[in-house]
Parts: sequence; C-alpha cells; structure tokens
Amino acid sequence: MVLTSRRLAVLRGREFRLFFIGFAVSLFGSSMASVAVTFAVLDGGGGGSGVGVVMTARILPIVLLLVLGGAAADRLGPRRVMLGSDGLRCATQAATAVLMFTAHGRIWALAVLMAFWGLAEAVFMPALDALLPRLVPTGELADANALLGIARNGAAVAGPALAGVLTAVAGPGWVLLVDAVSYAVGGVALALLRLPPAVSEAAAEESLFAELRAGWSEFSSRRWQWVSALQACLFNLLVWAPFLVLGPVVADERLGGAGGWGLVMGAYGVGAVLGGLLLLGRRPARPLRTAVAVTVGWALPSGALALGWPLPLVAVAAVGAGVTSIVCGTLFATLTQRHVPPEALGRVSAYGTLGAFAFGPVGLALAGPLADRVGAAPVLGFGAAWQVASCALTLLVLGRREPAEPVAAGAAEAPSPAPA
Repeated sequence: MVLTSRRLAVLRGREFRLFFIGFAVSLFGSSMASVAVTFAVLDGGGGGSGVGVVMTARILPIVLLLVLGGAAADRLGPRRVMLGSDGLRCATQAATAVLMFTAHGRIWALAVLMAFWGLAEAVFMPALDALLPRLVPTGELADANALLGIARNGAAVAGPALAGVLTAVAGPGWVLLVDAVSYAVGGVALALLRLPPAVSEAAAEESLFAELRAGWSEFSSRRWQWVSALQACLFNLLVWAPFLVLGPVVADERLGGAGGWGLVMGAYGVGAVLGGLLLLGRRPARPLRTAVAVTVGWALPSGALALGWPLPLVAVAAVGAGVTSIVCGTLFATLTQRHVPPEALGRVSAYGTLGAFAFGPVGLALAGPLADRVGAAPVLGFGAAWQVASCALTLLVLGRREPAEPVAAGAAEAPSPAPA
C-alpha cells in the first residue's frame, strides 16, 4: 500500500490531478472517434479509398503545422494553445456528428472537418510537453509522463472496442457527439488550472522565423535529441510502418484474420499499460541509455511475424513492444522536459516529433509494393534486424554520458484574464 501510494504521489497535486482527469476523458473520446469516422465513410459507400482520403486529411495538417504549433505554445503559453485546440476539436466533432445525424456526411465534408481536427492536434501535441513541467515538481515528471502514457494506451485498447459497439447500436453520430463532449471536459479541466506566472515566454517582438530558428538551435545543439529523433525516424520508416501495413496481411493469411490482428494490437496496448505501471516510482540511474536500450524491443513483433511464429507468441512479442513504447517514451519525454529551457519546450518537442514521424507516410506507402516484389517476411525481417542494429549504433554514438544537469525548472504560465 505504501509503495502504491508513493508511485501515485503525483496525483496528490490538484493541478496535475485535474488535468489528468480531463486529458484521460478526452483521450477516450478521441480513441472512439476514428472508428466511428471510418465506419461512417464505409457506410456512405466511400470504400477504402474514401477512408484513405479522410484519414490523410487528418494527418497532413499535423505534419505540416506541428512546428508552428510548438512556436505558438512557446509564444502564447501552452495552456492557452491547448484551450483553443480543445475548443476547435469539440466544435469539429460536434459538426461531424451533425453531418451524420442529417445524412450529409459526404467524403469532401468529412475530409474538411478532419483537416480541422488535425490542425487542432498539431498545436496540442507540443503544447502538452511544454505544459507538464508547469504542473508537477521536476522529481515527479517521470511519474506524470508514465500516467499520461497509461491513459493514452488504455484508451487505445478500450476506446475502439466500445466505439464498435456504440456505432453498431446507435450509429457513428452518437460516438462523435460523445467525443465532442469529451473535448469540452478536457477544456474545462484546463481552464480550472491555477498556475503561477511563467518565468518567461517567447519574446513577442521576435519574428516567427527567429523563434523557429532559436528553437532549432536548442534542438540541434543537443546530440541526444537529434540522434534519438533520427533513430525514431528510421524506425517508423523501416520497422513500424511495414508492421502496420503487412501485419494485417500476415494475420489474414495465418493468424485468424481480423480477430487475430486485433489480439496482437490489443496485446501491444496491454504491454504499454503494464510497462507504465512498472515504471511508476522508478528512476533509472541512466535514463537516456535506458530509453535507447529498450528500443530493441520494437524488433520483437516484426521478427515474430517474419519467423512465422504462432498467434500466442506474436501477441507476447507485441506485449514486449508495448512495454518498450511507454518506457522509451516516458523517459525521453522526461529528459526533454528536464533539460530544455521551459520557454523553448514547445518548439523543441515539435522538432523532435516531426523528425521522428517525417518518413512514416513514406514507409506506409512503400511497404505494400515492396512486399509484393520480395514477400512480407523479408520486409518484416529486415525491419527487425535494422531495429536491433540501430539500437546498438545509437548507444555507441551517444556514448556513456547522460545529459548535463537540467536547467532550472520554470514556473507556470500566467493565468489569462477572466472574460468580460
């Protein structure tokens, strides 16, 4: 009991506890929305191409505007940016629900609304990394990041399952309405936060280009930042994208089809939740090396598929990859929040995220055609071998030195004046 209480000590603080509740609720809503939108497109006769158009419309603004979102978080303050994001996402999902209820959910209309959803997510993601150090003491950042990861992966497991049931029983419009309400809950939680004044925000008189250049200098001056981003970029290109594309193909051939693939992805989410629970209250002595070393676990599911393992063993491998995901993500986010100046956190987070995911769409596009030429197993096997090699190479490049002592922790953003 004492150990559990110590691991959850970060929830004793009112500000983080309030934010965590709102964040978890909005996560659960958004994890259901993708399922509802997909089935709305299919029910409307859009087929696979329609789903691709709508999902691309959501992803494209994230890729294009992520860095600008980071600059906005540093200039305006992360809480203000996140409030605007939640407001836009609430309105977007409510409007999408109305289209469903009135049977006007045409592909082009859904694509436009999904683009606004992606725009809001592009500014929310880097702002989240910038806000967290203003909610909790530096010593509790790792636990706070772990809890957010647990909520994210728990929602990814439970949300789609509930969305499938609600979509079948009540229709996709109701699911999207629930998502709109969940964003409203998240916005209310953000608005109720009591944060002391910030030490500084990005200088308002600086041009946007100057702010982006300064953020790039902060990012590129830390070798552990850009080397890790490069490793993540190649992981998404060579390992994860082929796994997501070819995994369902292999599952359809010999793992029981959609049910088997659902079990594999569910196991990944369960592994992430378990890894987060195990990480709570623990402080690795060498967090950077630990974060890099565990990335070898991402080779497990691709390797299992390439070697023809049966479904139970593939699921176990996916659990291992899920543990890898949350341990690496939590430790690296905590390092970034501890060692990057608070006034640049949004931009540095955005550059790292953009670098990590820049070539992911390329991998998604090329995995299928490449597998048609050489087979799925060689593509997946190469990805697994590459991940093992990249883990060793990254450890070698970074050496044994951990990042220097962290900068002084910043205070929180100044509260906005109450509306008239």
